[in-house]
Amino acid sequence: MTEQVLIVEDDAGVRDLLRDELEAEGLFVFESETLKQARERLNGHHVDLLITDLRLPDGSGQELLGVLADDDDAPASLVITAFGGVRDAVAALKLGADDFLTKPLDPDHFLLTVRRLLEHRRMRDELTRYRSLEDGESFHGMYGSSPCMRRLFEQIQLIAQGEGAVLILGESGTGKELVARALHEGSPRAGRPFVAVNCAGIPGELMESEFFGHVAGAFTGARNNHSGLFRQANGGTLLLDEIGEMPLNLQAKLLRVLEEGRIRPVGASGEEEVDVRIVAATNRDVHAQVKAGDLREDLYFRLETFAVEVPPLRERGDDRELLASRFLREFAARQERPVEGFTAAALALIQRYPFPGNVRELRNVIERAVLFCRGNEIRPEDLPARLRGSDDDVLGTPEGVGPFGDLPTLEDLQQRYARYVLSHTGGNKKQAASILGVTRSTLYRWLDRPTEAARDET
Repeated sequence: MTEQVLIVEDDAGVRDLLRDELEAEGLFVFESETLKQARERLNGHHVDLLITDLRLPDGSGQELLGVLADDDDAPASLVITAFGGVRDAVAALKLGADDFLTKPLDPDHFLLTVRRLLEHRRMRDELTRYRSLEDGESFHGMYGSSPCMRRLFEQIQLIAQGEGAVLILGESGTGKELVARALHEGSPRAGRPFVAVNCAGIPGELMESEFFGHVAGAFTGARNNHSGLFRQANGGTLLLDEIGEMPLNLQAKLLRVLEEGRIRPVGASGEEEVDVRIVAATNRDVHAQVKAGDLREDLYFRLETFAVEVPPLRERGDDRELLASRFLREFAARQERPVEGFTAAALALIQRYPFPGNVRELRNVIERAVLFCRGNEIRPEDLPARLRGSDDDVLGTPEGVGPFGDLPTLEDLQQRYARYVLSHTGGNKKQAASILGVTRSTLYRWLDRPTEAARDET
C-alpha cells in the first residue's frame, strides 16, 4: 500500500513544494491549512507521516503532537519551523516529534529525513507485527489467523461436541491429523485414548487383525491374544488416515461397527461392544473414489455426517509468514543458531511460492534454511532453488549462444532482473525496490535504460 503523508502548512507555496517532492517519491499526500482540518484528517484517515508547521492560523502544531501522544498507531512526525523557532522545535521533540527542519528547506535534506522517518515507522510496524505473531495462541497446536482457518477452528469446536463419525478432507501436508487431535481434545473424550493409523501402511492380510484383534490360535503365528486398534481406542477416538486404502470387505465391517458399536476379533466366537468415535481422513477425491469403487458409497455417507475440509496453505494468506516465523524460532532454538528473521526478499519468495506440500513442506523449507543461514536473517540464497525459481527465467537461455558470444551486458542483466522482480510484486515498485535493496529512483533509472536490442537499432 502507498504510504500516506499529511502536510499541515498554511503557506501555499511551501505546501506545493513539499507535495511535489513527496509525490515524486511515490507517496500519497493529504494537505491541511489549519489545525482543525488536520485533526479531522487524522481522525478519518490512516497517516504514516505527519509534517507540520508549528505556527498555524488557529493554533500550534504542538497540539497535534499532544493528540497523537497516546495513540499506539501514531504516524511518524516531522516539525517544520522558521530558523528563529528552534527552541519551540526542541519543545516539540519532547512532546514526541521524531525530527525537525528549519526554513528555508533544502529539498535533498528534506527527502532524506522523510525516507528515514518512514523507514523507522516501517521497522516499528514490522516489530509490532512480529510480536503479535509471537504472542498468537495456538488452537490445539494449530496456528492461523486467516478467515478460512478461523472458520475451521469454529467448525472443530462445534463438531467436537458430537458423537458421529467425522470425515476430514485435505491435501497432503495440510495437518489433517492435527485436526483429528483437536476434535478429540475438544470433546468429552479428551483424556481417553487417541489412536491414529494409516490404512495404507498395514498389509491387507493383517488389516482385520490389526483393527479388530485376534485370539490365540486364530491363524498361523497367532500365539497370543491381540487387542486390536478398536479396543486400544475404546472410550476415545480412532483416526483412520487414508480411508480409501482400506479393502472393501473391511470397509463393510467398519460400517457395521459404526452402526452397531460391536466388533468380533479374528477367531473369537462372540462379539463385544466398543465405544469409539471414528474420524476418517483422506487427501484423495472421495467422490472419484466412490465412483471408481474404491470407497463404499454407504460408508462414505455414514462418514460424511460431519465433513471437515482443511484449506491448503496457498489459500491461507499471511498464515504463511506466521508459520514461517514460528518454525524459524523452533529450529533456531533446536539447532542453536542465531537466526532471528527473514529479509524482505526471502519473505517475498515464501509468500509467492504455492507450497504444493503445504505446511509440511514449509516446515521442511524453514528447517533447511535455518541450517544453511550464515547470518541472523534468512536470505533468498538460503531457500531451496524451487522457491527462488530458475535462473533461466531471469537470464534467458538463447539458442546457439557460444561460450562468449551474445551474452548480455551487466546493465542488461540488471534491468532484466529488475523487471523479473517487478513482475513478481504485481508491479509494486516500492516492494520491488525493497527486494532489490535500492531506492525507487534507482529502480526507475534501471527500468528507463534502453535495452540491448533497442541500442542495436540506433
